[in-house]
Amino acid sequence: MAEDQHITEVGGTGVPIPGDDIDTDQILPARFLKEVTFRNMADYLFFDARRDDDGAFNDHPLNRYEGASVAVVNKNFGCGSSREHAPQAMMRWGIDGVVGESFAEIFRDNCKSLGIPAVTADEETVTALQEWVREHPDGEVGIDVEDSVVRYGDHVVDVDIDSAMREALVDGIWDTTALMYSNLSKVEATASDLPYVEQ
Repeated sequence: MAEDQHITEVGGTGVPIPGDDIDTDQILPARFLKEVTFRNMADYLFFDARRDDDGAFNDHPLNRYEGASVAVVNKNFGCGSSREHAPQAMMRWGIDGVVGESFAEIFRDNCKSLGIPAVTADEETVTALQEWVREHPDGEVGIDVEDSVVRYGDHVVDVDIDSAMREALVDGIWDTTALMYSNLSKVEATASDLPYVEQ
């Protein structure tokens, strides 16, 4: 595995995306699922929420915090359908990590598969971080995956990270395609022993 597969810390400026139960159809509207690749997904991130009735960009946080790499969200973020397109769109827009009160399980697992730490904290902690980001739009927010903390300004706050996600990110085994490719000879040997795989 390449050394850069090991994700122990991510950081950058933050973007607060307030609201509970923000579902995957809000994050990436279903009409964009017909595309064959994920290449253009960043263009569709929060497509409807970021535009007014005339199609012009409004004051949505993603329009105001351009270049941010850490999203700060609330409860049950990523609920709804299990589409991978939602975290793909966030990643391609530039999001490297997400801090929230809670995530839908499949959304969180899809983040893990893309190397995006999705960590949780209580409502008070998340609200304080969102407010700090609003007051310091150029301030650095860092997610330390190994130590399970978030650092911003003079603050260091404990966060929770799913043990499977933490292990996959820190050990560099989150990208299963790359992992299989790097162990191709073992994969081929296993496949050759399977009675139902034609040689």
